[in-house]
Amino acid sequence: MDALFLARLQFAIVTVYHWFFVPLTLGMTILLALMETKYVRSGDETYKRMVKFFGTLFLINFAIGVATGIVQEFQFGMNWSQYSRFVGDIFGVPLAIEALLAFFMESTFLGVWVFGWDKLSKKIHLATIWLVAIGSNLSALWILIANSWMQEPVGYKLENGRAVMVDFLAVAANPSIRYQFPHVFFSGMSTAGFFVMAVAAWHLLRKKTHGELFSKALKWGLVYGLIGSALVITAGHFQGQHMVETQPMKMAAAEALWDTEQPASFSLFTIGDMKKREDVFSVKVPGLLSFLSCNNFTCEVQGMNQLQAEYEQKYGPGNYIPNAMLAYWNFRLMVGAGTLMLLLALYGVWLMYKKKDFRQHSRFLLFTVWALFLPYLANATGWLFTELARQPWVVFGLMRTEEGVSNTVPESWVMLSLATYTLLYAGLIVADVYLLLKYARKDPDEEETEQPETPAPSLVGVA
Repeated sequence: MDALFLARLQFAIVTVYHWFFVPLTLGMTILLALMETKYVRSGDETYKRMVKFFGTLFLINFAIGVATGIVQEFQFGMNWSQYSRFVGDIFGVPLAIEALLAFFMESTFLGVWVFGWDKLSKKIHLATIWLVAIGSNLSALWILIANSWMQEPVGYKLENGRAVMVDFLAVAANPSIRYQFPHVFFSGMSTAGFFVMAVAAWHLLRKKTHGELFSKALKWGLVYGLIGSALVITAGHFQGQHMVETQPMKMAAAEALWDTEQPASFSLFTIGDMKKREDVFSVKVPGLLSFLSCNNFTCEVQGMNQLQAEYEQKYGPGNYIPNAMLAYWNFRLMVGAGTLMLLLALYGVWLMYKKKDFRQHSRFLLFTVWALFLPYLANATGWLFTELARQPWVVFGLMRTEEGVSNTVPESWVMLSLATYTLLYAGLIVADVYLLLKYARKDPDEEETEQPETPAPSLVGVA
C-alpha cells in the first residue's frame, strides 16, 4: 500500500464518518424551525416539548459532526499538499466565505437558541433557529461550490502550474452546484424526516405515555420525509442528466455500460469482467437509460470503451475508466434506499389521510424504526459514487489523483494517522450512538438540565 492509496483511503474514511452527521444537521435545523413556528403561532405546548426533545438529539448529532469535520482541512495541507498548491487560489475562497459567513451565523445563533428559551421572546427565539437553519445550509452551499469546481472547473486560468481564479461569479454559479446543492438539501430533509419518524415510532411501539406528542411527531416526520424523498429523487434525476453532458464516464460506470448504445438499456442487474471490459451477465430494460439521460427513448449514451479512446486522444495515455463495480453498486444502493424511503413515506402519509391510529399498526411502526438506516445508506453510497466514479481525476480534466498527493509525507506517517483517526472516529461513533439512544429513549418531560452541552463549531461548520 503506497502513500497514494493510504491517503485516498484516509480521506474516504474521514469523509464518510463526517457525512453520517451532515445531512441530519442540515435537514433537522429546518424541521425544528418549522416545529417551533407551529408552537409560536398556535401556542400549543406540545410543539414546544417536541422541539426541545428533538432539539437535544440534534445537538448531539451536531457536536459529533463538528468533531469529525475538523480533520478534513488538515488533510489538504498534509496528504494532499500538491492538490492544495494547484487549487488553493480557487478552493480556498468558498471555504473562507463559509467560515466567515455561515460559520459565524450558525454558531452564534445556535448558542442563542440553546440558552435563550427563557430569556428571549417567543418570536425572537424563533428567529434564532431560522438563522441557524439558514447558516447551516449556507455552509453546505459554499462547501459544495468548492466541490463542484472539482467536478466541473470554470472561471479559472492556468498560471505557473496552478489554477488561478479569474471569474468569482462563474465559480460561485458553477453549473454543477445547481444540481448538487438541491440534491444535498433534499437528502437532508429526507434524513431528518426519517430520523424523527424512527424515534417517534419507537415510542409509539412502547404504548406508554406521550402518545399525542409522538403521533404528531411521526406525522411531521412522514410529511417532511416524503417531500424530501420525492424531491431528492427528482433532483438526482436532473443531476444525472447533467452528468451525462459533463462527466459521461461517470454515468457509463454507474450503468456498467461498456459500449455505446442507441437506444441505451438500463441495467437492473449486471455482472461484468473488468479486465475484458464487457458484460458476463446482465438483465436490462431496453431504452430506459436513454430516457433517463435525455428524456427520450432513442438517444445515444456513450460507453466506457469509447470514452476511454476519446480521453486518450484528449488527455494522453492512461486508464480513464473508474472502478465500475464500485460505481455500479454504490449507485444502485443509493437509488434502492431512496426508493424504499419514498414508498414507506407514501404508505405512512396514506395512513394519515385515512386517519388511522398509528399505534394499531405495529408492523408499520417497526419497519419505520428500522428504516432509519435507509437515509444513511443512501447518503454514504451517494457520496462514494460521486467521488469514486470521477476517478482518475481529483479535478476533472485538469489534475489526476496521483498528481495531487504529497510527495514528502511517507507511507508510514499516513498509515499512522489513518489508524489513529479511524480508531478515534470509531470511538466518536460509539459515543454518538450511545448518547442518541440514551436521550431518544427519555421521557420528553424529564429535566432539561440533563441535556448535553454543545462545543463550539469548527471552522468547517457542519458540512
